[in-house]
Amino acid sequence: MTIFLPLRIRAVALLWGGLSFSAVGDQLYAVALSWIAVELLGANAGYLSALQALTLLVAALSVGKWADGCSPRAAMMGADLMRAAVLLLMVSGWWLAGRPQTWMLVLAILVLAVGQAVFQPALHSWLPTLVKPAQWLPAANGLFDATDRSARLIGPGLVALAAGSLPVMHFFTIDALSFLGSAAALMWIAKSHRPPVVNTGVEPGRLWESVARGWVAIQRHPVLSYALASTGINNGAWYATFYLGLPLMLADPASGDTTLKGIGAYGLVIACYGCTNLASTVFFGSRALPARPQFQMFGGNALVGFGMVLMGLTPLLPAACRVPALAAAAALGAIGGPMKDIPLAVLRQTRIEPADRSSAMRAYLVMNSAGMLLALVSASAVIGAIGVPGFVVACGMVMVLTGGYGTIRLGAWREAR
Repeated sequence: MTIFLPLRIRAVALLWGGLSFSAVGDQLYAVALSWIAVELLGANAGYLSALQALTLLVAALSVGKWADGCSPRAAMMGADLMRAAVLLLMVSGWWLAGRPQTWMLVLAILVLAVGQAVFQPALHSWLPTLVKPAQWLPAANGLFDATDRSARLIGPGLVALAAGSLPVMHFFTIDALSFLGSAAALMWIAKSHRPPVVNTGVEPGRLWESVARGWVAIQRHPVLSYALASTGINNGAWYATFYLGLPLMLADPASGDTTLKGIGAYGLVIACYGCTNLASTVFFGSRALPARPQFQMFGGNALVGFGMVLMGLTPLLPAACRVPALAAAAALGAIGGPMKDIPLAVLRQTRIEPADRSSAMRAYLVMNSAGMLLALVSASAVIGAIGVPGFVVACGMVMVLTGGYGTIRLGAWREAR
């Protein structure tokens, strides 16, 4: 299968191996953090996630003044080590206190968000320099996208299996170890594979120029421009559904008469999402970029939203059917994620100049963070007005509508060859 061809490149294989390990840890962290936040704060847990979005937004705007001037490899290693250290500190504090403290969650959220703002643009700008021949770039993007998709299967699946025997605290320990594993893989990549530092032309001290440069570069490409404009709305709706609405639905005692309770049921639903997410990634990662990628990309958005709408309607079913129905709806919607994400990554890496790639990725991070922040700050009030299921349905409809509008608006556009 062509998606695995880039693994013939030693540096790519090492990078992928380290990221595969850390991605599983990230999913353990995400599931455990969401569940603990809901237990401590209820619907107000959305404000804690909003802090994460705000931190990512500020970091994406501010780190560009120095991150773009660093070696991508060094920036990624620094981000991994920083995140591992704060998670180990959090686990130590939890162990000494005997229970999670709100300040621990806040500290972990702040540092991990900063680490993500550094790591993702560096990875995005580094990958095209490692993948030769260039024809393997769609497969490489599919391969690395599959890292996160498979982690959504393996990580939550481990939560569902280990929830009764492993203290929740140690899901964070595993995540810390996974960051150390990723940093070790980066250390092993040979010096010959380190690309030269790209001169972005951004003067140190200008916090906004890196994002503005990426924004301008994206506006020259119609599909990328609309994807950037809609990504914040869609990301906010998706995140609020899976990391606030879904745990609130499963924390409800009326969520179903099932042997899988609480965090175990939550892990099961996310694992089912990850299963079809991974299969879709392998399929679309093995295909060439379509001449009209907008149909695949925005159709994928609509499919994700349709699955979320079905999730919000599961309370209408008999109690014993609700968790299986949630899992099935999540699995259906998950097919749409790679339909959008893989061509979007390829377009960013092939239609934007190398000097602007990390800035373009940072612009997407800013929009995603702003959308998450808006969705999560407003979530508590919206849930109070229409209930948790209504909130999930509304989030799904947002993605259906933005996907449909993008397909109609850009239907006649054809990718230049």
